[in-house]
Amino acid sequence: MKIKVGDILPSAEFFYLDEQNNVKKISSNSLFKNQKAILIGVPGAFTKVCSLKHLPSFVTNFQKAKKKGVTKIICVSVNDPNVMKAWGESQNVNGKIFMAADPNCEFIKLIGADVDKSEKGLGTRSSRFTMFVDNEKVKIIKEESDTGTCEVSAAENFLNEL
Repeated sequence: MKIKVGDILPSAEFFYLDEQNNVKKISSNSLFKNQKAILIGVPGAFTKVCSLKHLPSFVTNFQKAKKKGVTKIICVSVNDPNVMKAWGESQNVNGKIFMAADPNCEFIKLIGADVDKSEKGLGTRSSRFTMFVDNEKVKIIKEESDTGTCEVSAAENFLNEL
C-alpha cells in the first residue's frame, strides 16, 4: 500500500445510491472532513471473506466503535453503487456503514491498494485493509498480506488499536 500513517487521504469521488435509488457522487474530502472515520477496504461485495467476516465484524461491533469515538464507518469496494447498496442491505448495515462504490478503482489506485485478481475472474480489486482516519489524516492502517484472510483488519482486532 502506497499511503502511509500520517498521510492525508487523496481526493477522489465515490458513488452511492440515495434513498430514492438515484446514483450520487461524493468526494472523499466530504466523507472524511471533520470525522473520526474507519475505512474498510474489501476486494469485492458478496465475496466469501468480505461477506462472512470483514463487513459483518464492523456491523456487529458498531457500538464498540462509537464508544471509541468513531463518527463514521465507510466500506469501499471496486464495485458499482447498485451492488454496494444491495450488499449493504443483505448485510443489514442499516445506516451504520456508508457503502461507497469505487467502480473505476480511482481511490484504491491513488492509495496504492489495488491488486490484480484476474486469475480469479475479478480483475483489479482492492486489497483487504482497515484504516482509521482523523479529519482526512491516516492514523492507523492494517492491511492483510492475503485478500483471502481477515485477521488484523477485522473489527474485533482493529478496534483494540484505537
